[in-house]
Amino acid sequence: MRRVIQTAAMILTLANAVNAQDFGVIARVDPVASEIKDGWFGKSSVALHLSQGVPFRVFHLDEPARLIVDFKEANWTGVSASDILEVDGRITAARFGSFQAGWSRMVLDLSEPMLPIEIGMPVDQVTGQAILRIALGPVSAERFAANAGSPPNANWAPEQARTTAVEKNDDEFVVMIDPGHGGIDPGAVRDGVNEKDLMLTLGSGLAEALIRTGEVKAFLTRNDDSFVSLPARVSNAHKVGADLFISLHADAFSNGQAQGATVYTLSDDASDAASAQLASQHNRADIIAGVDLNGSDDEVANVLIDLARQETGPRSEALANALLEMIGDVGAPLSNKRQKKAGFSVLKSADIPSVLIEVGFLSSPRDRANLLDPEWRNLIVSALVQAIIAWKADDLATRPLVRQ
Repeated sequence: MRRVIQTAAMILTLANAVNAQDFGVIARVDPVASEIKDGWFGKSSVALHLSQGVPFRVFHLDEPARLIVDFKEANWTGVSASDILEVDGRITAARFGSFQAGWSRMVLDLSEPMLPIEIGMPVDQVTGQAILRIALGPVSAERFAANAGSPPNANWAPEQARTTAVEKNDDEFVVMIDPGHGGIDPGAVRDGVNEKDLMLTLGSGLAEALIRTGEVKAFLTRNDDSFVSLPARVSNAHKVGADLFISLHADAFSNGQAQGATVYTLSDDASDAASAQLASQHNRADIIAGVDLNGSDDEVANVLIDLARQETGPRSEALANALLEMIGDVGAPLSNKRQKKAGFSVLKSADIPSVLIEVGFLSSPRDRANLLDPEWRNLIVSALVQAIIAWKADDLATRPLVRQ
């Protein structure tokens, strides 16, 4: 293990034994041997036991304070934060999962400013097994903030390039489907069911069904279990010239009372407390995944909300009405207050009609059972396709009036 003399915005560490080999197998994390705990004199330590050595990098972010460790690549299957994290420690939470193609990420929330004082990954020369060890010590808030920041993406292409810009014909109608969450951000989790997995399945089915109509081109903001930042989701829609943006979710409330489908459109002011809570949860997705929010895409951070309300707003409202009507017509359950408003970041594109659909709530046993049922998902997909096609025709006819 080597001592870190100076903590910079990014520490890129490749253990010599790791760098000298070309590993073709993903390293597995051992939850039994691994631990994250506090020590004496304000120090904390991380010890991750891996089935083999892998390249990794460590950096930290501020507001809120987080330590980020990227691996190429670690398999976290079967590992939960409760397995390795000490209760009531200075490291208050741990999250891990896939982040970019070929890379996974661990995010540690810090209750106070701490920086690495030792980092290393010794590899057993006989077994090939490795232990990532990080020792953290307290520092001033000023020093922590001065060195915080994301490293350059030297080991993967910039996330915004994941969706390639495409040429669009004037008569094409393009829909961007956004399966919520992904990768290190699982979204809601109930009884072993992840929101991110269900929404990818539903989103893929919706895109395929739209394409089969012959009237629509459809794209997904993510095609696999990868993390995509909130700005990148909107940016990807612009790259393909999307005429419509639909974000799919199935959240959960602790009280378990929410159930049925709800469609959200953009507003500064949430229509109720539950909507405000959901928007806050969604808009924290980048923080949860350890993304540096400094210099966020102005398209999202400084959105032209007034413009969205003048033209795109009424069109989004019309789409929400069409979706809810068709969902009700096929007999799928709707929430008591089915159309709501909230400040979801993914709805803040000024020039693309956008809605966020809570297809159901994982906190509702009925909704959860429905979402796990392939026949029920097909029913919802059919309703969404019919509504989108009908809205497309109406929108073309009424758009000149909206602009007036």
